This record gives sequence, C-alpha cells and structure tokens, in this order.
Amino acid sequence: MTVTVVGIGGSVRAGSQSERALHTALAGAREAGAEVHAITGDSLVLPFYDPHLPERTGNATALVEALRRADGVVLSSPGYHGTISGLIKNALDYVEDLRQDDTPYLDGRAVGCIGLAHGWQATVTTLQALRSVVHALRGWPTPLGGAVNSAETRFDADGGTSDEKADAVLRTIGRQVVDFAAARRG
Repeated sequence: MTVTVVGIGGSVRAGSQSERALHTALAGAREAGAEVHAITGDSLVLPFYDPHLPERTGNATALVEALRRADGVVLSSPGYHGTISGLIKNALDYVEDLRQDDTPYLDGRAVGCIGLAHGWQATVTTLQALRSVVHALRGWPTPLGGAVNSAETRFDADGGTSDEKADAVLRTIGRQVVDFAAARRG
C-alpha cells in the first residue's frame, strides 16, 4: 500500500520560496515511494476558521479530506515577524475538523516542518512555531526540520537550488515522513 503525504505551504503568491521549498521536500517523499499532494497558493485561501460554522468552503473541505487520508504531512511556512504566517496557521486550525475521527487531529502522523525567512532569527523561530503547533495537534515532527534562510538560499522556478545542503535537508525531511509513515503501518 502506497504512503500518502500531503504538503501544505507557501503563500498566496504562486511559486513563493516557501512553496518551492515544500515541493523539494515532497520530491524527497516521492523519491521514497510516496504519493504526494500539495495544497498551496489559492488553495490555502480559506475563511478564518470558525468551528461553529455548519458548512465549509470547497478549499476547506478539500484540505480537511486530504489530511484525513494522509499518512504523513509536510508543512512549509514563510516567517512573518518571527513566526508562521497567518495563512498557514489558519489552514492548520482546520485540523480541528478531524477531532472526532478515529485518528483525531494529526495523531501519530509524521510531520516534516520547514521554516523559511530572510534571516536566521525568523527562520529558526518559524520552524520552532511549526513544531509546537504539530505537537499540539498530536503529530510527530520529524527529527530533521528545515530552517532555510532565503537571504542565502534561493529556489528557481523548477524548484532547484544552488544550495546543495538545503536541497539535501529538504529531501531528507520528505523521506523521513515516508519512512515513519511506512514503519507505523508495518
């Protein structure tokens, strides 16, 4: 049975650096044999999460259903003022819709975390914030997290980068998600 990995990240700007970093990590998951699904850009435009609203938008329903089927998750957030973007935090708030599932929230799922910002301070604090949210959602952050400083590392339109270390770290995160998900199944 194929492992399914869902990637959530980027910004509303298609092809953002954090979206490109996400795709590099998902390439690592794909190389490890996973089926991957990315939720980025316009697909992350969601109403502010409200648990009391009886209906969800198409984007919100698609996000929740993708996470429901996911064996593992990769998150990539730009660092805005030292933490994850509101766009990514709002998407993660929708995980609350999984609270009544047999596997609630992100319980037991491996989650790769990537923080990307212009400078090391915001990069690292963004990664730390993602890992904290994953813990709160009962997920298991992968041992390796990605702190990518966009002042030093840039991704081209095809997702490639001249920074071999960043490329290797991101692909390893994707592989770790797949390895953990496969081990959990076995």
